[in-house]
Amino acid sequence: MSAPNALFSETILLLGGAVVAAPIFKKLGLGTVLGYLAAGIVIGPIFHGITDGEQILNVAELGVVFLLFIIGLELKPSRLWQMRRDIFGLGTAQVVVTGLALTALAWFSQVLDWRGSIVAGFGLALSSTAFAMQILEGDGDVNTKYGQRSFSMLLFQDLAIVPLLALITVLDGGKGSNAPLTDFAVAVGAVAAMIVMGRYLLTPLFQVIARTGAREAMIAAALFVVMGSASLMQLAGLSMAMGAFLSGVMLAESSYRHELEADIEPFRGVLLAIFFIAVGLSLELDVLVDNALFVIVAVPIVMAVKAIIIYGLCRISGSPHNDAIRIAFLLPQGGEFGFVLFTTASVVGLMSTSTASLLVAIVTLSMALTPIGAALSKRLLNSDEREELDEDFEGAGADVLMVGFSRFGQIAAQILLAGGRSVTVIDFSADRIRQASSFGFRIYFGDGARKDVLRSAGIDRAKIVLVCTQKKEITDKVVELVQADYPHTTLYVRSYDRIHSIELRNKGVDYELRETLESGLLFGRRTLEALGVSEVDAYEIGEDIRKRDEARLVLQVSEGLQAGRDMLFSHPVRPEPLVKPKRAADPFEDDPLAGTVDATADA
Repeated sequence: MSAPNALFSETILLLGGAVVAAPIFKKLGLGTVLGYLAAGIVIGPIFHGITDGEQILNVAELGVVFLLFIIGLELKPSRLWQMRRDIFGLGTAQVVVTGLALTALAWFSQVLDWRGSIVAGFGLALSSTAFAMQILEGDGDVNTKYGQRSFSMLLFQDLAIVPLLALITVLDGGKGSNAPLTDFAVAVGAVAAMIVMGRYLLTPLFQVIARTGAREAMIAAALFVVMGSASLMQLAGLSMAMGAFLSGVMLAESSYRHELEADIEPFRGVLLAIFFIAVGLSLELDVLVDNALFVIVAVPIVMAVKAIIIYGLCRISGSPHNDAIRIAFLLPQGGEFGFVLFTTASVVGLMSTSTASLLVAIVTLSMALTPIGAALSKRLLNSDEREELDEDFEGAGADVLMVGFSRFGQIAAQILLAGGRSVTVIDFSADRIRQASSFGFRIYFGDGARKDVLRSAGIDRAKIVLVCTQKKEITDKVVELVQADYPHTTLYVRSYDRIHSIELRNKGVDYELRETLESGLLFGRRTLEALGVSEVDAYEIGEDIRKRDEARLVLQVSEGLQAGRDMLFSHPVRPEPLVKPKRAADPFEDDPLAGTVDATADA
């Protein structure tokens, strides 16, 4: 048998490193990000298992792209508009003030001239979206006030890469590329094109694919949209992550949002892990060793300057002490875009290759220290301050998660909405979603028999899960999934028939109901009334049948389907069942034939 090729071997090393390092570091309380970094350092610089870390890093950057897409899915355009002050106010202040401060430090270090110092200062002012968002997600803090402010600053930094690249062109005397104004116009045009396509093309595309029922086509379409939008932005000079984020925002109000999030999530998790490992692979230990003293001094100074400035700006803009501390310790590291700026600057001659490598090493080391700093920041928090959550996301805080928007579910949803309860509804029928939207309903496309879809739809926040699917086998699959992975969830289920009700009770669901039970009881009552029985008597008869049905079900659950047959009426009952007698019973009325013509004659 031939030996495995290099790509196969490297993939095994990367995945093996993730499998070993992540659980260990998670158990130690250091976080998975630091574990991935450590795995990369061990695999690459120490044992030289993989030597081309930069190439792997280029591929693994798709993890950051997918991360930004998922974040975009959680942000409605209206919510993004509400964040504009933090994005363009706080974000601009952070980049400008931090960039100028670090530029001054670079100039006084006498390692670079004034042009190189500007590039180094503003390159180090940018933070790592991948590291910060992974820490926020790991701690469950994306939806907090400080999480949203952190994300606003990171989002502006992604936007700032365009003018910063243009700045390199200006500092280079315009030799590197076209005029900055032309680059800016191209970038604006690309963003506008992205918005138009997202608004008018993406949802119809997913509608067509959803009707086919081909899940693999839906996954392929999701990957195509994310990578296509990222490539478009890259061609326009913007970051790939920005393109993915914009496409996510355009789909944030789409009915296919939860299904897309569930489809992309596995790719995002694996590629982001490989990205962090690749950062560790790219760490140049020889550069660190040769410039050990400079790095030992520079890294803490850079991180301290950024943290102090970010803390001050957050406090000035209204953040409480705890939030400002969290943000300051979350964003002091350098970012992925620093790699781009320093490499570009070395190519055009604004700094030497060795200096660019040194700056990349400083950024990488600051990344490695960020999880530790974020953990240590908790010691500086004021225990008297109360943390606030920002619950303005679509679907956040929904009391009820409904799986299946059948006729049964539609009626139940009306009751819940009229009672002032929020309901998140997912359904796997593209036609039903389109029909519902024509009546003003917002339901999401998704397979309720998939754990990732349920999680994306907010099952962790729901108080009750309603399973209203039509097919028995699908209902059973959803029930088994919820009971296995969310055992404490209250589960209300629509059953297919009596046998299905018995099976559901044996499974221990909190409540089940046959769709036909209530309608059949009402139908029978109205028929009795049409035959002359009073409304009160017809109601009492219906309630008796309901009680008999429930008693039979209880017996059948414990004794089998044939139990309780004596409770069924197979012939009309004489006298009429449940009609209260108008007078006291006489002794001879113990005879079932009493009061009939035959009984009177025999007397």
